[in-house]
Amino acid sequence: MRQVDDATDIFETHRARLLRIAYRMLGSRSEAEDVVQNAWLRWVATDRRGVAAPYPFLARVVTRLCLDEMKSARARRETYVGAWLPEPLVETEEGGLEEDDLTLTLMMALERLSPLERAAFLLHDVFGVPLGEVADTLDREAAAVRQLAVRARRNIQAARPRFPVEREEGERIARAFFAASTSGDTATLRTLLAENVVLRSDGGGKVLAFINPIAGLDRLLRLYEGVRRKWGEGWAQMLEPAWIDGLPGYVSRERGDVLQTTALAIEDGRITARNPDKLRHIAQALAAGPDPTSRTQ
Repeated sequence: MRQVDDATDIFETHRARLLRIAYRMLGSRSEAEDVVQNAWLRWVATDRRGVAAPYPFLARVVTRLCLDEMKSARARRETYVGAWLPEPLVETEEGGLEEDDLTLTLMMALERLSPLERAAFLLHDVFGVPLGEVADTLDREAAAVRQLAVRARRNIQAARPRFPVEREEGERIARAFFAASTSGDTATLRTLLAENVVLRSDGGGKVLAFINPIAGLDRLLRLYEGVRRKWGEGWAQMLEPAWIDGLPGYVSRERGDVLQTTALAIEDGRITARNPDKLRHIAQALAAGPDPTSRTQ
């Protein structure tokens, strides 16, 4: 029993970093937590006398479990209703997941990569794992892993923000956007939205969401005009402003009981993308009463 306790103590010192790897690989907090728990079970069953450095060993276990999970996850997402977005990660949540520079926009770009490209990029470029260790983890030659990382960088280069928005400016724009979009103030919206703005939403088939992205300023203005006419005043309430996967946004309750997060990608002072997303962990964090996540997953 003492050996299990010692193993658990060692594991817990690395849990937050392992959870970051799993979440960034899978884009799902619940799946990441399952993977990390499975890694712990393997860790306590391992003959640890032969493990010189626990963290590299555990990172390899988590990465390989994630690669296995991604095979089934991709199959599930082929039948997913509407667009699939990574689960929102609000900055105030516990767990240390926000301690890297990946934004929601980059997370979406990572979805276009192969599982091995995603693993190579995250481990080497984001988490700073030496190339040789990445090669051991992926069971590939170092030269092959280097090429995987190069292809990944090239494929997601356009998703990297050229000029990250300052915190105060991002929060100002998020508040102004919420006020204008919920009141149907298209004149203000026209000043906030870029011509090439895109709206992506994820309701998982359980709540109202758009199956396909809505692109273009004029289309979004017509959308918000229609929403205002249909639902009138007070159809949405901002619960709190928030930074979600590195992007300014807010947590809101819409049409009475639907809890939602919205993240805004901003360039040159204009919103280029709006991403309303499903919820799994936000309700408890906000102490919002009865858990509404069954409506939004």
